[in-house]
Amino acid sequence: MEEQVVDKKLWVSPLVRENVSVALKSIRSNRLRSLLTIAIIAVGIMSLVGILTATEALKREVFTSFEKFGTTTFTISPNYYSMEGGTRSRVRNTRAITYNQARTFKENFGTGALVSVYTIINSNVAVKHEGTSTNPTVRVIAADENYLKFRNTGVAQGRGISENDLLSAAFVCVVGNGVVNSLFRGMGTPIGKIISVQGVKFEVIGVMEQMGSAFGGSADNQVIIPTTSARAYFMGENTSFSIGVMPQAFGNGTDYQGEAEQLMRSVRRLSPIDETDFRINSSEAMISELNEIMGVITLVSAVIGLITLLGAAVGLMNIMLVSVKERTREIGTRKALGASAKIIKAQFLYESVVISQIGCAAGVVLGMAAGNLVAIAMSASFIIPWKWIFSAIAVCLVVGIASGYLPAVRASRLDPIEALRYE
Repeated sequence: MEEQVVDKKLWVSPLVRENVSVALKSIRSNRLRSLLTIAIIAVGIMSLVGILTATEALKREVFTSFEKFGTTTFTISPNYYSMEGGTRSRVRNTRAITYNQARTFKENFGTGALVSVYTIINSNVAVKHEGTSTNPTVRVIAADENYLKFRNTGVAQGRGISENDLLSAAFVCVVGNGVVNSLFRGMGTPIGKIISVQGVKFEVIGVMEQMGSAFGGSADNQVIIPTTSARAYFMGENTSFSIGVMPQAFGNGTDYQGEAEQLMRSVRRLSPIDETDFRINSSEAMISELNEIMGVITLVSAVIGLITLLGAAVGLMNIMLVSVKERTREIGTRKALGASAKIIKAQFLYESVVISQIGCAAGVVLGMAAGNLVAIAMSASFIIPWKWIFSAIAVCLVVGIASGYLPAVRASRLDPIEALRYE
């Protein structure tokens, strides 16, 4: 039995093949002009896809970081100013949430939640070990025994800070992977080794699990020390603390944020008529705010790309009009041989669409490359933005049709006799 080979070309209309072939020949015969138009379209698509790719990669990384904390967690932090009737005024208490206030809140809050007291001592510290130093980008955090649980971070080696460490004000620390890679690469386990933080010696008792990056900076470049030992060397009376709350049984009808506000108002000695002078920030609210910010960035990026594409569309239309003018004799010959106005119109529309899609393909490749290079530089992961790729293809299809329609109509209306007499 003979095998029946189905010609793939049969799946495409002969008229379509002919129009695509004529379009490609025309592009080859006017290389410089066509390449310039393709380049303009490619730049527009590259800016559109590139910015949106980088934005999507950063957005995914940030949201992944927030999801690690859980959407039910929230923090209590100082409130610098209050706003009433558009007028900014100082709040009643000093802005700082003192260590004693934070500890009082922790001791009196309900048992249905995990509470952590912490503060950032410095975000730009160079940590040292036996002559080796990290870059001055390490964040030093003073925290209690619940901090790693609140941040939903495990310990890869050793252990975390314990209650005994807090009671004895032990000079111990838990470090991130970035610090380990900078100070102890090829030296075995860092557990038990001594590091220097702003001139104070701490023994490494644990290494956090790798956390990745957020907001363009590595979350692994951290050193966590007990709050009690930190207070002796790095803090003053005005040092302010934050309180992290992670409900353990969320969904049981308890309003944890409401209870936390009431308790904190009591700790801060606020009367019923006093304005709340602290903030409660939930992860869910922060994600919502980030969504809004990313939405604005996406909109601005799209507008920039579309403006560039508008210029490309004008250039493409101009080239197609010039092409009609230059190929008047060819159009007359085709009409004289029996080509209808519809066929002539389709020929020029196909040419416009082919040029726009070639520019689109080049722009998508360049945009993905540029966007992901920016994302990788910001420590985000590589992504393929399928949504924006298909959107770019659709936009370029519209640009091609819109730019080629007027020249195609003009070509289809040429009188064959006049066209043949043109030259």
